[in-house]
Amino acid sequence: MTERPHFQLYVAGSWTDGAAAQVMTTQNPADGQDWATFACAATEDVDRAVAAARRALQDPAWRDLTQTARGHLLFRLADLVEQNAERLARLETTDSGKLLAETAGQTTYVAGYYRYFAGLADKIEGAVLPIDKPDMHVFTRREPIGVVAAIVPWNAQMFLAATKLGPALAAGCSVVLKASEIAPAPMLEFARLIDEAGFPPGVVSVITGDAKNCAIPLTRHPDVARIAFTGGPETARHVIRNSAENFAVTTLELGGKSPILVFDDADLDSAINGLIAGNFGASGQSCVAGSRGLVQRRILGTLVEKIAERADSITIGDPLDPATHVGPLCTRAQIKRIEATLARAVDQGAIVHFGGAPLDRPGNYMQPTLVECAGPDISTLEVELFGPVMSLLPFDTEEDAIRLANDTVFGLGSGVFTSSLARAHRVSSRLKAGICWINTYRAISPIAPFGGYGHSGYGREGGIEAVLDYTRTKTTWINTADTPMANPFTMR
Repeated sequence: MTERPHFQLYVAGSWTDGAAAQVMTTQNPADGQDWATFACAATEDVDRAVAAARRALQDPAWRDLTQTARGHLLFRLADLVEQNAERLARLETTDSGKLLAETAGQTTYVAGYYRYFAGLADKIEGAVLPIDKPDMHVFTRREPIGVVAAIVPWNAQMFLAATKLGPALAAGCSVVLKASEIAPAPMLEFARLIDEAGFPPGVVSVITGDAKNCAIPLTRHPDVARIAFTGGPETARHVIRNSAENFAVTTLELGGKSPILVFDDADLDSAINGLIAGNFGASGQSCVAGSRGLVQRRILGTLVEKIAERADSITIGDPLDPATHVGPLCTRAQIKRIEATLARAVDQGAIVHFGGAPLDRPGNYMQPTLVECAGPDISTLEVELFGPVMSLLPFDTEEDAIRLANDTVFGLGSGVFTSSLARAHRVSSRLKAGICWINTYRAISPIAPFGGYGHSGYGREGGIEAVLDYTRTKTTWINTADTPMANPFTMR
Protein backbone atom coordinates (compact mmCIF):
# COMPACT_ATOMS: atom_id res chain seq x y z
CA MET A 1 0.00 0.00 0.00
CA THR A 2 1.39 3.40 -1.01
CA GLU A 3 2.06 5.69 1.92
CA ARG A 4 -0.01 8.85 1.84
CA PRO A 5 1.93 12.08 1.43
CA HIS A 6 1.95 14.42 4.42
CA PHE A 7 2.18 18.20 4.13
CA GLN A 8 3.52 20.41 6.90
CA LEU A 9 3.08 24.08 7.69
CA TYR A 10 5.84 26.48 6.68
CA VAL A 11 6.37 29.01 9.47
CA ALA A 12 9.31 31.38 10.01
CA GLY A 13 11.45 29.54 7.48
CA SER A 14 10.99 26.04 8.93
CA TRP A 15 8.59 23.10 8.59
CA THR A 16 6.28 22.13 11.42
CA ASP A 17 3.26 19.99 12.24
CA GLY A 18 1.94 22.82 14.38
CA ALA A 19 1.66 23.50 18.08
CA ALA A 20 -1.36 21.22 18.51
CA ALA A 21 0.02 18.49 16.21
CA GLN A 22 -3.46 18.27 14.67
CA VAL A 23 -3.62 16.40 11.37
CA MET A 24 -6.46 16.37 8.84
CA THR A 25 -7.08 14.22 5.78
CA THR A 26 -7.86 15.48 2.30
CA GLN A 27 -9.90 13.58 -0.30
CA ASN A 28 -9.36 13.15 -4.03
CA PRO A 29 -12.59 14.45 -5.63
CA ALA A 30 -12.08 12.14 -8.61
CA ASP A 31 -12.67 8.99 -6.55
CA GLY A 32 -13.72 10.23 -3.10
CA GLN A 33 -10.78 8.48 -1.44
CA ASP A 34 -8.44 9.89 1.21
CA TRP A 35 -5.12 10.58 -0.46
CA ALA A 36 -3.03 12.84 1.81
CA THR A 37 -2.75 14.34 5.29
CA PHE A 38 -1.79 17.84 6.32
CA ALA A 39 -0.94 19.70 9.48
CA CYS A 40 -3.46 22.21 10.84
CA ALA A 41 -2.37 25.47 12.39
CA ALA A 42 -3.34 26.33 15.94
CA THR A 43 -3.63 29.90 17.22
CA GLU A 44 -0.06 29.62 18.52
CA ASP A 45 1.15 28.89 14.98
CA VAL A 46 -0.69 31.93 13.65
CA ASP A 47 0.93 34.09 16.33
CA ARG A 48 4.35 32.66 15.50
CA ALA A 49 3.89 33.26 11.77
CA VAL A 50 2.77 36.87 12.28
CA ALA A 51 5.60 37.51 14.76
CA ALA A 52 8.11 36.15 12.23
CA ALA A 53 6.58 38.35 9.53
CA ARG A 54 6.89 41.39 11.76
CA ARG A 55 10.53 40.57 12.57
CA ALA A 56 11.26 40.12 8.87
CA LEU A 57 10.16 43.70 8.19
CA GLN A 58 12.92 44.90 10.54
CA ASP A 59 15.52 42.34 9.48
CA PRO A 60 18.18 44.02 7.31
CA ALA A 61 18.13 40.91 5.09
CA TRP A 62 14.66 42.02 3.89
CA ARG A 63 14.27 45.61 5.10
CA ASP A 64 17.47 46.85 3.44
CA LEU A 65 17.13 44.82 0.27
CA THR A 66 16.99 47.13 -2.72
CA GLN A 67 13.81 47.20 -4.75
CA THR A 68 15.73 45.69 -7.67
CA ALA A 69 16.98 42.86 -5.46
CA ARG A 70 13.41 42.17 -4.32
CA GLY A 71 12.49 41.88 -7.97
CA HIS A 72 15.31 39.38 -8.53
CA LEU A 73 13.90 37.15 -5.78
CA LEU A 74 10.50 37.23 -7.46
CA PHE A 75 12.08 36.42 -10.82
CA ARG A 76 13.77 33.45 -9.15
CA LEU A 77 10.44 32.35 -7.69
CA ALA A 78 8.83 32.61 -11.14
CA ASP A 79 11.54 30.37 -12.61
CA LEU A 80 10.98 27.78 -9.87
CA VAL A 81 7.21 27.82 -10.41
CA GLU A 82 7.79 27.21 -14.11
CA GLN A 83 10.28 24.41 -13.46
CA ASN A 84 7.90 22.71 -11.03
CA ALA A 85 4.69 23.45 -12.92
CA GLU A 86 3.80 19.85 -13.72
CA ARG A 87 4.29 18.64 -10.14
CA LEU A 88 2.31 21.54 -8.67
CA ALA A 89 -0.43 21.10 -11.27
CA ARG A 90 -0.82 17.39 -10.51
CA LEU A 91 -1.03 18.14 -6.80
CA GLU A 92 -3.72 20.76 -7.37
CA THR A 93 -5.69 18.44 -9.65
CA THR A 94 -5.49 15.54 -7.21
CA ASP A 95 -6.47 17.70 -4.25
CA SER A 96 -9.23 19.85 -5.80
CA GLY A 97 -10.40 17.94 -8.88
CA LYS A 98 -9.56 20.82 -11.21
CA LEU A 99 -8.61 19.61 -14.71
CA LEU A 100 -4.90 18.97 -15.24
CA ALA A 101 -5.26 20.68 -18.61
CA GLU A 102 -6.21 23.83 -16.69
CA THR A 103 -3.92 23.56 -13.65
CA ALA A 104 -0.87 22.83 -15.83
CA GLY A 105 -1.53 25.81 -18.06
CA GLN A 106 -2.51 28.02 -15.16
CA THR A 107 0.55 27.14 -13.07
CA THR A 108 2.83 27.99 -15.98
CA TYR A 109 0.85 31.20 -16.54
CA VAL A 110 1.23 32.05 -12.84
CA ALA A 111 4.99 32.32 -13.38
CA GLY A 112 4.19 35.25 -15.65
CA TYR A 113 2.33 36.94 -12.80
CA TYR A 114 5.39 36.74 -10.57
CA ARG A 115 7.57 38.07 -13.40
CA TYR A 116 5.20 40.96 -13.97
CA PHE A 117 5.27 41.99 -10.31
CA ALA A 118 9.02 41.37 -10.17
CA GLY A 119 9.39 43.93 -12.93
CA LEU A 120 7.33 46.44 -10.96
CA ALA A 121 9.40 46.13 -7.77
CA ASP A 122 11.78 48.93 -8.81
CA LYS A 123 9.03 51.05 -10.36
CA ILE A 124 7.55 52.00 -6.97
CA GLU A 125 8.33 55.69 -6.83
CA GLY A 126 7.77 58.75 -4.73
CA ALA A 127 7.61 62.35 -5.90
CA VAL A 128 9.08 65.77 -5.15
CA LEU A 129 6.19 68.16 -4.50
CA PRO A 130 6.16 71.77 -5.78
CA ILE A 131 5.14 73.28 -2.44
CA ASP A 132 4.52 77.04 -2.54
CA LYS A 133 6.58 77.67 0.60
CA PRO A 134 10.12 79.03 0.36
CA ASP A 135 12.94 77.04 1.91
CA MET A 136 10.87 73.83 2.09
CA HIS A 137 11.86 70.67 0.25
CA VAL A 138 8.94 68.22 0.32
CA PHE A 139 8.88 64.71 -1.08
CA THR A 140 6.89 61.50 -0.77
CA ARG A 141 8.01 57.90 -0.60
CA ARG A 142 6.04 54.68 -0.66
CA GLU A 143 6.79 52.24 2.14
CA PRO A 144 5.62 48.64 2.66
CA ILE A 145 2.29 48.62 4.47
CA GLY A 146 3.47 45.86 6.82
CA VAL A 147 2.35 42.32 7.58
CA VAL A 148 -0.19 40.97 5.09
CA ALA A 149 -2.70 38.18 5.73
CA ALA A 150 -3.46 36.55 2.37
CA ILE A 151 -6.35 34.06 2.34
CA VAL A 152 -7.03 31.93 -0.74
CA PRO A 153 -9.77 29.36 -1.52
CA TRP A 154 -9.27 25.95 -3.11
CA ASN A 155 -10.55 26.58 -6.64
CA ALA A 156 -7.57 28.44 -8.19
CA GLN A 157 -4.94 28.46 -5.48
CA MET A 158 -1.73 29.02 -7.43
CA PHE A 159 -3.28 31.86 -9.40
CA LEU A 160 -5.01 33.55 -6.47
CA ALA A 161 -1.88 33.29 -4.32
CA ALA A 162 0.16 34.96 -7.07
CA THR A 163 -2.25 37.90 -7.25
CA LYS A 164 -1.57 38.54 -3.56
CA LEU A 165 2.01 37.41 -2.96
CA GLY A 166 3.36 39.02 -6.12
CA PRO A 167 2.41 42.64 -5.39
CA ALA A 168 2.89 42.30 -1.62
CA LEU A 169 6.46 41.03 -1.96
CA ALA A 170 7.26 43.52 -4.73
CA ALA A 171 6.22 46.27 -2.30
CA GLY A 172 8.47 44.88 0.44
CA CYS A 173 5.75 43.49 2.72
CA SER A 174 5.86 40.19 4.58
CA VAL A 175 3.01 37.71 4.13
CA VAL A 176 1.20 35.01 6.09
CA LEU A 177 -0.62 32.99 3.45
CA LYS A 178 -3.55 30.85 4.60
CA ALA A 179 -4.47 28.03 2.22
CA SER A 180 -7.94 26.49 2.18
CA GLU A 181 -8.28 23.56 4.55
CA ILE A 182 -10.41 21.80 1.91
CA ALA A 183 -7.51 21.28 -0.51
CA PRO A 184 -4.27 22.80 0.85
CA ALA A 185 -1.66 20.49 -0.71
CA PRO A 186 -0.47 22.67 -3.63
CA MET A 187 0.06 25.76 -1.49
CA LEU A 188 1.92 23.87 1.25
CA GLU A 189 4.13 22.36 -1.45
CA PHE A 190 4.56 25.79 -3.07
CA ALA A 191 6.14 26.95 0.20
CA ARG A 192 9.17 24.83 -0.71
CA LEU A 193 9.74 27.10 -3.69
CA ILE A 194 9.57 30.18 -1.46
CA ASP A 195 12.27 28.59 0.66
CA GLU A 196 14.37 27.58 -2.34
CA ALA A 197 14.08 31.02 -3.95
CA GLY A 198 15.93 32.50 -0.97
CA PHE A 199 13.38 34.74 0.72
CA PRO A 200 14.59 35.46 4.27
CA PRO A 201 12.85 33.50 7.06
CA GLY A 202 9.50 35.00 8.03
CA VAL A 203 8.97 36.97 4.84
CA VAL A 204 6.45 34.33 3.75
CA SER A 205 4.77 31.72 5.94
CA VAL A 206 2.20 29.27 4.55
CA ILE A 207 -0.38 27.80 6.92
CA THR A 208 -3.78 26.15 6.78
CA GLY A 209 -6.48 25.21 9.24
CA ASP A 210 -10.04 25.85 10.31
CA ALA A 211 -11.69 29.20 10.95
CA LYS A 212 -11.60 29.05 14.75
CA ASN A 213 -7.91 28.25 15.14
CA CYS A 214 -6.46 29.79 12.01
CA ALA A 215 -8.50 32.27 9.96
CA ILE A 216 -10.12 34.17 12.83
CA PRO A 217 -6.93 34.74 14.86
CA LEU A 218 -5.10 35.71 11.66
CA THR A 219 -7.64 38.31 10.53
CA ARG A 220 -7.98 39.70 14.06
CA HIS A 221 -4.26 39.83 14.77
CA PRO A 222 -3.14 43.29 15.96
CA ASP A 223 0.06 43.11 13.90
CA VAL A 224 -1.67 42.43 10.58
CA ALA A 225 -1.81 45.66 8.57
CA ARG A 226 -3.52 44.37 5.45
CA ILE A 227 -5.87 41.52 4.53
CA ALA A 228 -6.28 40.17 1.00
CA PHE A 229 -9.19 37.73 0.93
CA THR A 230 -10.78 35.64 -1.81
CA GLY A 231 -13.86 33.64 -0.85
CA GLY A 232 -17.58 33.95 -0.21
CA PRO A 233 -19.61 36.97 0.95
CA GLU A 234 -20.66 35.42 4.28
CA THR A 235 -17.07 34.69 5.28
CA ALA A 236 -16.08 38.14 4.04
CA ARG A 237 -18.47 39.76 6.49
CA HIS A 238 -16.59 38.05 9.33
CA VAL A 239 -13.27 39.15 7.81
CA ILE A 240 -14.47 42.77 7.69
CA ARG A 241 -15.58 42.65 11.33
CA ASN A 242 -12.30 41.06 12.35
CA SER A 243 -10.26 43.63 10.42
CA ALA A 244 -11.91 46.37 12.48
CA GLU A 245 -10.03 45.04 15.50
CA ASN A 246 -6.73 46.20 14.02
CA PHE A 247 -7.88 48.72 11.36
CA ALA A 248 -6.37 46.50 8.67
CA VAL A 249 -6.83 47.62 5.08
CA THR A 250 -8.86 44.96 3.27
CA THR A 251 -9.22 43.75 -0.31
CA LEU A 252 -12.12 41.37 -1.00
CA GLU A 253 -12.72 39.26 -4.11
CA LEU A 254 -16.00 37.43 -3.57
CA GLY A 255 -17.29 36.00 -6.83
CA GLY A 256 -20.89 36.42 -7.91
CA LYS A 257 -23.50 35.71 -10.59
CA SER A 258 -21.93 37.12 -13.73
CA PRO A 259 -24.20 37.79 -16.73
CA ILE A 260 -23.34 36.89 -20.31
CA LEU A 261 -25.48 38.89 -22.77
CA VAL A 262 -26.03 37.35 -26.21
CA PHE A 263 -27.66 39.66 -28.78
CA ASP A 264 -29.33 38.40 -31.94
CA ASP A 265 -26.56 39.85 -34.13
CA ALA A 266 -23.86 37.83 -32.35
CA ASP A 267 -21.75 35.09 -33.90
CA LEU A 268 -23.65 32.18 -32.31
CA ASP A 269 -20.75 29.73 -32.34
CA SER A 270 -18.57 32.28 -30.56
CA ALA A 271 -21.34 33.04 -28.07
CA ILE A 272 -21.88 29.35 -27.35
CA ASN A 273 -18.17 28.92 -26.71
CA GLY A 274 -18.34 31.87 -24.32
CA LEU A 275 -21.33 30.40 -22.49
CA ILE A 276 -19.68 26.98 -22.24
CA ALA A 277 -16.41 28.53 -21.04
CA GLY A 278 -18.29 30.60 -18.48
CA ASN A 279 -20.38 27.73 -17.12
CA PHE A 280 -18.79 24.36 -17.84
CA GLY A 281 -15.14 25.46 -17.90
CA ALA A 282 -13.46 24.53 -14.58
CA SER A 283 -16.70 22.58 -13.93
CA GLY A 284 -18.32 25.94 -13.18
CA GLN A 285 -16.10 26.39 -10.12
CA SER A 286 -14.96 29.90 -10.96
CA CYS A 287 -15.58 33.24 -9.31
CA VAL A 288 -16.38 34.69 -12.74
CA ALA A 289 -18.67 31.86 -13.87
CA GLY A 290 -21.10 33.37 -16.38
CA SER A 291 -24.01 31.60 -14.77
CA ARG A 292 -26.69 34.05 -15.94
CA GLY A 293 -26.99 33.72 -19.71
CA LEU A 294 -29.22 36.51 -21.04
CA VAL A 295 -30.25 35.69 -24.61
CA GLN A 296 -32.28 37.81 -27.03
CA ARG A 297 -35.61 36.04 -27.34
CA ARG A 298 -35.52 35.62 -31.14
CA ILE A 299 -32.47 33.33 -30.96
CA LEU A 300 -33.11 31.56 -27.64
CA GLY A 301 -34.57 28.40 -29.20
CA THR A 302 -31.73 28.07 -31.69
CA LEU A 303 -29.15 28.65 -28.98
CA VAL A 304 -30.68 26.00 -26.70
CA GLU A 305 -30.64 23.46 -29.55
CA LYS A 306 -27.01 24.18 -30.43
CA ILE A 307 -25.85 24.03 -26.80
CA ALA A 308 -27.68 20.71 -26.36
CA GLU A 309 -25.87 19.36 -29.44
CA ARG A 310 -22.53 20.51 -28.04
CA ALA A 311 -23.30 18.87 -24.70
CA ASP A 312 -23.17 15.45 -26.35
CA SER A 313 -19.48 16.01 -27.13
CA ILE A 314 -18.49 17.11 -23.61
CA THR A 315 -16.35 14.45 -21.93
CA ILE A 316 -16.84 14.04 -18.18
CA GLY A 317 -14.17 12.09 -16.37
CA ASP A 318 -10.78 11.82 -14.70
CA PRO A 319 -9.31 15.32 -14.31
CA LEU A 320 -5.82 13.89 -14.97
CA ASP A 321 -6.93 12.72 -18.43
CA PRO A 322 -6.11 15.35 -21.09
CA ALA A 323 -9.26 14.36 -23.01
CA THR A 324 -11.57 15.33 -20.13
CA HIS A 325 -13.60 18.54 -20.47
CA VAL A 326 -15.49 18.50 -17.16
CA GLY A 327 -14.01 16.98 -14.03
CA PRO A 328 -15.40 16.44 -10.53
CA LEU A 329 -16.55 19.09 -8.11
CA CYS A 330 -14.32 19.60 -5.12
CA THR A 331 -16.82 18.46 -2.46
CA ARG A 332 -20.02 16.41 -2.15
CA ALA A 333 -21.64 19.38 -0.42
CA GLN A 334 -21.59 21.29 -3.71
CA ILE A 335 -23.56 18.54 -5.44
CA LYS A 336 -26.20 18.53 -2.70
CA ARG A 337 -26.56 22.31 -2.93
CA ILE A 338 -26.89 22.17 -6.72
CA GLU A 339 -29.51 19.40 -6.59
CA ALA A 340 -31.58 21.35 -4.05
CA THR A 341 -31.35 24.56 -6.09
CA LEU A 342 -32.33 22.78 -9.32
CA ALA A 343 -35.34 21.16 -7.64
CA ARG A 344 -36.47 24.58 -6.43
CA ALA A 345 -35.96 26.05 -9.92
CA VAL A 346 -38.15 23.35 -11.50
CA ASP A 347 -40.85 24.06 -8.93
CA GLN A 348 -40.62 27.72 -9.98
CA GLY A 349 -41.25 26.81 -13.62
CA ALA A 350 -37.73 26.34 -15.02
CA ILE A 351 -37.05 23.74 -17.73
CA VAL A 352 -33.99 21.50 -17.42
CA HIS A 353 -32.98 20.68 -21.01
CA PHE A 354 -30.16 18.30 -20.11
CA GLY A 355 -28.15 17.18 -17.10
CA GLY A 356 -29.44 18.01 -13.66
CA ALA A 357 -28.10 15.05 -11.70
CA PRO A 358 -24.84 13.66 -10.31
CA LEU A 359 -23.16 10.79 -12.14
CA ASP A 360 -23.57 7.31 -10.67
CA ARG A 361 -19.86 6.67 -10.15
CA PRO A 362 -17.23 7.21 -7.45
CA GLY A 363 -16.17 10.81 -7.04
CA ASN A 364 -17.96 14.16 -7.03
CA TYR A 365 -19.23 14.27 -10.60
CA MET A 366 -22.14 16.46 -11.70
CA GLN A 367 -23.64 16.42 -15.18
CA PRO A 368 -23.32 19.67 -17.15
CA THR A 369 -26.79 21.16 -16.91
CA LEU A 370 -28.80 23.61 -19.02
CA VAL A 371 -31.74 25.40 -17.41
CA GLU A 372 -34.18 27.62 -19.31
CA CYS A 373 -35.73 30.17 -16.97
CA ALA A 374 -39.13 31.78 -17.45
CA GLY A 375 -38.31 34.80 -15.28
CA PRO A 376 -35.49 36.47 -13.34
CA ASP A 377 -36.57 35.06 -9.96
CA ILE A 378 -35.63 31.45 -10.72
CA SER A 379 -33.27 30.17 -8.02
CA THR A 380 -30.46 29.13 -10.38
CA LEU A 381 -30.21 32.76 -11.51
CA GLU A 382 -29.77 33.99 -7.95
CA VAL A 383 -27.58 31.47 -6.10
CA GLU A 384 -23.84 31.09 -6.75
CA LEU A 385 -23.73 27.33 -7.37
CA PHE A 386 -20.05 26.69 -8.11
CA GLY A 387 -20.94 23.88 -10.48
CA PRO A 388 -21.59 23.19 -14.20
CA VAL A 389 -25.06 24.74 -14.40
CA MET A 390 -25.95 27.16 -17.21
CA SER A 391 -29.14 29.19 -16.79
CA LEU A 392 -30.62 31.04 -19.77
CA LEU A 393 -33.14 33.88 -19.54
CA PRO A 394 -34.68 35.64 -22.57
CA PHE A 395 -34.74 39.40 -23.11
CA ASP A 396 -36.33 41.53 -25.81
CA THR A 397 -34.47 44.85 -26.00
CA GLU A 398 -31.07 46.24 -25.15
CA GLU A 399 -32.59 48.09 -22.20
CA ASP A 400 -34.14 44.84 -20.94
CA ALA A 401 -30.76 43.11 -21.16
CA ILE A 402 -28.99 45.82 -19.17
CA ARG A 403 -31.73 45.90 -16.54
CA LEU A 404 -31.66 42.11 -16.08
CA ALA A 405 -27.86 42.01 -16.04
CA ASN A 406 -27.72 44.61 -13.27
CA ASP A 407 -30.51 43.00 -11.25
CA THR A 408 -28.13 41.42 -8.74
CA VAL A 409 -26.18 42.37 -5.63
CA PHE A 410 -23.02 41.02 -7.28
CA GLY A 411 -20.79 42.67 -9.86
CA LEU A 412 -17.57 40.84 -10.72
CA GLY A 413 -17.59 39.65 -14.34
CA SER A 414 -19.82 40.22 -17.36
CA GLY A 415 -19.80 39.31 -21.02
CA VAL A 416 -21.37 40.74 -24.16
CA PHE A 417 -21.64 38.96 -27.51
CA THR A 418 -22.62 41.22 -30.40
CA SER A 419 -21.34 42.17 -33.85
CA SER A 420 -22.06 45.85 -33.17
CA LEU A 421 -19.09 47.78 -31.82
CA ALA A 422 -21.36 50.68 -30.89
CA ARG A 423 -23.61 48.36 -28.87
CA ALA A 424 -20.59 46.77 -27.20
CA HIS A 425 -19.47 50.19 -25.97
CA ARG A 426 -22.96 51.27 -24.92
CA VAL A 427 -23.77 48.12 -23.00
CA SER A 428 -20.39 47.55 -21.36
CA SER A 429 -20.35 51.10 -20.01
CA ARG A 430 -23.67 50.51 -18.23
CA LEU A 431 -23.02 47.07 -16.77
CA LYS A 432 -22.37 47.18 -13.02
CA ALA A 433 -19.36 44.88 -13.02
CA GLY A 434 -15.64 45.28 -12.48
CA ILE A 435 -14.79 43.27 -15.60
CA CYS A 436 -16.49 43.15 -18.98
CA TRP A 437 -15.48 40.78 -21.77
CA ILE A 438 -16.68 41.55 -25.31
CA ASN A 439 -16.99 38.55 -27.67
CA THR A 440 -14.80 36.47 -25.37
CA TYR A 441 -14.86 35.22 -21.79
CA ARG A 442 -12.50 34.32 -18.90
CA ALA A 443 -9.48 36.14 -20.34
CA ILE A 444 -7.01 37.39 -17.71
CA SER A 445 -3.63 39.13 -17.49
CA PRO A 446 -1.43 40.36 -14.63
CA ILE A 447 -1.48 43.78 -16.27
CA ALA A 448 -5.27 44.09 -16.02
CA PRO A 449 -6.95 45.01 -12.71
CA PHE A 450 -9.28 42.29 -11.41
CA GLY A 451 -12.09 42.91 -8.95
CA GLY A 452 -15.77 43.61 -8.55
CA TYR A 453 -18.58 45.88 -7.43
CA GLY A 454 -21.17 45.44 -4.69
CA HIS A 455 -21.23 42.07 -2.96
CA SER A 456 -18.42 40.90 -5.24
CA GLY A 457 -16.03 42.86 -3.05
CA TYR A 458 -13.73 45.85 -3.35
CA GLY A 459 -10.14 46.58 -4.21
CA ARG A 460 -8.27 45.37 -7.28
CA GLU A 461 -5.73 42.64 -7.90
CA GLY A 462 -3.52 43.01 -10.96
CA GLY A 463 -1.88 46.01 -12.57
CA ILE A 464 0.37 48.64 -11.01
CA GLU A 465 -2.38 49.73 -8.62
CA ALA A 466 -2.25 46.31 -6.96
CA VAL A 467 1.37 46.92 -5.95
CA LEU A 468 0.65 50.45 -4.75
CA ASP A 469 -2.18 49.08 -2.60
CA TYR A 470 0.45 47.24 -0.54
CA THR A 471 2.26 50.50 0.23
CA ARG A 472 1.56 53.56 2.35
CA THR A 473 2.70 57.06 1.51
CA LYS A 474 5.02 59.05 3.76
CA THR A 475 5.41 62.80 3.20
CA THR A 476 8.71 64.35 4.35
CA TRP A 477 9.24 68.11 4.88
CA ILE A 478 12.79 69.47 5.05
CA ASN A 479 13.53 73.03 6.14
CA THR A 480 16.36 74.16 3.85
CA ALA A 481 16.61 77.67 5.29
CA ASP A 482 19.82 78.86 6.97
CA THR A 483 17.78 80.20 9.87
CA PRO A 484 16.23 77.93 12.54
CA MET A 485 12.50 77.47 12.97
CA ALA A 486 11.00 80.65 14.40
CA ASN A 487 7.57 81.21 16.00
CA PRO A 488 6.26 77.83 17.29
CA PHE A 489 2.68 79.15 17.49
CA THR A 490 2.15 79.72 13.77
CA MET A 491 1.94 77.25 10.95
CA ARG A 492 4.32 77.75 8.08
